[in-house]
Formats: sequence, C-alpha cells, structure tokens
Amino acid sequence: MFGFSDKGNLNLITRALDAVSCKMEVIPDPTTVHFHLPNNLSVQVHKEYDMFISELVDHFPHEKEGIHQFYNECWKVFNSLNSLELKSLEEPIYLFGQFLKKPIECLTLAYYFPQNAGDIARKFIKDPQLLSFIDAECFIVSTVNALRTPMINASMVLCDRHFGGINYPVGGIGGIAKSLANGLVDKGSKILYKANVNNIVIEDGIAVGVRLTDGREFFGKTVISNATRWDTFGKLLKVDDLPEEEKNFQKIYMKAPSFLSIHLGVKAEVLPPNTDCHHFILEDDWLRLEIPYGSIFLSIPTVLDPSLAPEGHHIFHIFTTSYIEDWQGLARKEYEQKKEHVADKIITRLENKLFPGLKESIVLKEVGTPKTHRRFLARGSGTYGPIPRNIPKGLLGMPFNTTAIKALYCVGDSCFPGQGVIAVAFSGVMCAHRVAADLGLEKRAPLLDAALLRLLRFLRTIA
Repeated sequence: MFGFSDKGNLNLITRALDAVSCKMEVIPDPTTVHFHLPNNLSVQVHKEYDMFISELVDHFPHEKEGIHQFYNECWKVFNSLNSLELKSLEEPIYLFGQFLKKPIECLTLAYYFPQNAGDIARKFIKDPQLLSFIDAECFIVSTVNALRTPMINASMVLCDRHFGGINYPVGGIGGIAKSLANGLVDKGSKILYKANVNNIVIEDGIAVGVRLTDGREFFGKTVISNATRWDTFGKLLKVDDLPEEEKNFQKIYMKAPSFLSIHLGVKAEVLPPNTDCHHFILEDDWLRLEIPYGSIFLSIPTVLDPSLAPEGHHIFHIFTTSYIEDWQGLARKEYEQKKEHVADKIITRLENKLFPGLKESIVLKEVGTPKTHRRFLARGSGTYGPIPRNIPKGLLGMPFNTTAIKALYCVGDSCFPGQGVIAVAFSGVMCAHRVAADLGLEKRAPLLDAALLRLLRFLRTIA
C-alpha cells in the first residue's frame, strides 16, 4: 500500500488516519513488485533504490546512463511534490504562498505537468525492450502504456516505492476503511450504510442535498460526490444539458477496463522459497500488455502477514484487465461456466510460469468479473477509472474538484491527479481544502478564485 510511510508529504494514508486519531501497524515490503516479462526478463523492484537500479542496469548495461537519467527525472518531480504542503490547486492563496516559498519546485512541476512518462523516457532510452519495461512500470500505475501516462503520476509511484516504500497493514487492506470509519465516528461524524444515493438535489442551480433510493433526503451546504464523473453527471444528476467541462472530460477520457479477480486459498508448499508478495506476469509478447487478460497481477499478502490465512496456507489475489461487455448477455449458467473457463486459463498460466502444481494445491476459489466490481463498487462498467482516449498532454485535461454546479464537488480517480492510491488520496485532500475555503473556514480571495478557475477551465480546453 502506497502512502503509508512515516515521512515526507505524500504519506497521505498515514495523514488521513492521523487526522482521525488512528494508527495502524504495518509491515514493510522489501520488494514492490517482481516483474516476469517476455524474453525471460525478470526484474525485482527492490525497496532500496540502488539495488533496483543496479539490477536493471545488469539487464541493460548499454543503457546505464539512460536508466539513471530517466529515473532521475522522476525523482525531480517526486522531490518537488514531496517538498510542498499539499492542498487545493484551485485555491490561489495557497498556490501563491507555495510559489513564494518553493519557486523552483513549483516551476519544476509546471514544466512536467503537460508531459507524459513515455516521452521523457524516449529522450534518454533507445532500447525497445527497456522502453517496453517502462511501459509495464506505467501500466501498473495507470493501465495504459508510458506514452499515455502523465509524468507526474508515474513519478509519484515510481519514486515513493523507494522513498516511503510499500507498507502492508496488519490484518489486511480492509482495516484502512474500518479505521477511518471508526475514527470519523469517534470525532462526532455519522456514517450511513446501505444508504444508496438515487440523485443529487439541485435548487436554483445549486447542489443542496441528496435523495436516497428509499426516499430519504439529506441537505447540506455542499455535496461531494466520490462517484466517477460519468456516474455523477450521468446518473446522480438529472440535467438536460451536460456542462461543457464534463463534455470536455468525456472527449479526452474514456473508462478504463475493469478486472477479472480470482481469490485462491492454496497450500503453502506450492510457493517456492523466498517468493515475493507482488508479481506482474506477461510471458511472451509485449503487444499483449494492454489487452484484456494479457497481463496478470498477483498479490500474495500472506507472504507478509501469515495471520490472514490458516496455518499451512496462503492467499492468492489474481487480477487481470477485463471489459464488462465481455460478460453481458449471458444466461446464469453460461456466466458461471465462462468464469470457470477464464479463471482456469489464468491459473494455468501462473502454474506454468511460477507455481508448478498450483491447481492441485487450491482449497478455495472465488472468481469475480467486471459485473462483480460494478455491483459492489457502484462504478459504471466496474471501471478502474479514466484513461486518455489518445496521447494526452500530461494532466492538463484532468478536471479538479469543483464542478460547473455551485456547491457540488467531485473527488476520486476522475479528478486530478487521477488513478492510484496516492493520487486519489491527494484529490481528497485538495477537495477538503477547497470546500473549507468556500465555507469560509480557510482564507480565500473571491476575485482571484474566479480568475484562477477560469484559467484552469481554459487550460483544460486546449489539452
């Protein structure tokens, strides 16, 4: 889990928990991910940066200088971000204050803001296979290749894994949501469960509340939607004409695929000694990187926290990209048969590549499809988030938290800075600050506000 360290400014999960007086015990992961790639390319991304770079250089000695130059560019971005107090980029007093304190860092971020990781990599690296490896690095971040991954997003992940590291919460990832919920309640908040919103209530062009599927209504000074922008403006709002800003968003971005997820309980003896926790598998063809079922992600959390499974067993969480269209129009029996068929093919690939005897070691299996993700995550098509339709101008086209409707804010992966744990947490921090300013709880300058928001809207139109 990113954002769980105890240092820097990008440890946003730690900070969120701290804000509600919560703390979780974590286990550091010595290896972020172990890549198993075409042409028998095997690369471990060690927590220790020098170890990772040394291993990569061993595979591509002729690109030693280019490797150092590309990742150094990533560190420039990360160090600039990590030096700033992270608040809303839509709030001018904060922006000007940060610029006065850290002008070089702010200018550095402005320079990289419209750029993508693949373009930066190609300035320094020529080897096609190494560039394909950079694509795989970015695919984990964004589900697209490096040419379509904003440099800022790539840098956050490719550097924080070495700076703060990957830290696994004892007891499982679900403990994060439980801790946050308990902390919020302890601070006096109230959380309603099984309270599905049917629509956002608009009066005189202002968002004033929400109406639930059971007919109950709740009103407030602001409404914050953590649904995707597609769902917010396509399902929760009953508007005759989509705001221009949302039309522009949908012109630039489309829905990323969802996932086929497989959870296995397996006998411990199937794991070779010193097996890493996280793996990325693309066996034979770089061209399969982005296609559905082409790449396989594997997490074995019990490598770090054995308490998650009965003694003598491990948990495998396997997932691969999949579109919901591949699972629609099937009768129940056909749907179940297809789940078993596709899951069996994925498990066979893992058995052939990494874990001989895997099928015989399985004691529990559960398979989820994009329809499962849509149902339980309440996201249209079960999507992972937005991906650019074409090669984007970095993050220039990504909207922030404010919307064309007064008092309505969006938060999550379809807001700046996009997908990923740190990015989504960052969007939450930014939204909280912008809302606080609009409610008079933070300093604000209305004239500067209006000018900045107009400028940001204009920049998004040229993305």
